[in-house]
Amino acid sequence: MPVSRFVELVGIPRRSYTRWLARERAGGGPGKGPWPAPAVEAAEPIVEKYAQVWPAWGHRKIYGLLVADGYDFSASTVERAMRRRNLLQPVTYQRERRQLAAARKAAFADQPSRPYQVWQLDFSEYETITGGVWRLAGCADYYSKYEFGWHVATTSTAADAIAAVELAIAEAERLVQRPLLEQQTDPDTGEIRPVMLVTDNGSAFTSVRFERFLRTRPELSHVRTRANTPGQNGVRERAFGSLKYEHLYRLEIDDGQSLATEAEQYRQVFNHTRPHEALGLRRPAEVHHEDQQTQASTASN
Repeated sequence: MPVSRFVELVGIPRRSYTRWLARERAGGGPGKGPWPAPAVEAAEPIVEKYAQVWPAWGHRKIYGLLVADGYDFSASTVERAMRRRNLLQPVTYQRERRQLAAARKAAFADQPSRPYQVWQLDFSEYETITGGVWRLAGCADYYSKYEFGWHVATTSTAADAIAAVELAIAEAERLVQRPLLEQQTDPDTGEIRPVMLVTDNGSAFTSVRFERFLRTRPELSHVRTRANTPGQNGVRERAFGSLKYEHLYRLEIDDGQSLATEAEQYRQVFNHTRPHEALGLRRPAEVHHEDQQTQASTASN
């Protein structure tokens, strides 16, 4: 078969083939690239330093943190610098995150427009080295992604669910510096605008004890997702995934006390340090704080 015919069959453009052939006959010459990349080369040591501090983060999270710290790098520059130093996450890591993001977007038809409109509550399991299997329960604010705290126990009963909600209420009241019921009550009409607490249909959330507890908290309204639709609790599931893959799975945790300590340490990072893509690379604590200031300004006017 003539070489030119073979080139056509494998899909190489004829012009490319003849150009390569002419270069070869001329004794070879420098091919295309690698071109100079001064921006990437200047960014590499700085990007590597950040990526080593946060080894579980992808290039967009590292980019957001660099921008917050005053560096003028583009996202593509950060990605290329991490690729050069072999610091990028595996392809499957990004695919899983995109799938969870799609589920999160489908959670509600009418998206919440401020904090304290929708909270999501669920359990997640973690097995320690010597202490057996533990369950973490916690509420996350759907709008700001703020984590209110995690209750750690060996069970996932109604009592554990109630403890997680009480923990969330206490943290919310600490943030707003007043009772949650007072914040959710319209000062003009006295109407209560309850926080919608979203859970799945697990036995802890369908129990009489849990429903009886919620009836004593008019600032909360309980809604359960449809059966077999975990995507409707996407923000909660996504944050549990971040906790495990970015922190817990990288450690050797002996018992429940160590688990609680490490989970709380990550919660502080998640709320106050880690840029969140769904928030425009802001932190959950920033969104919470900014919204509270806006509401206070609106009320005073």
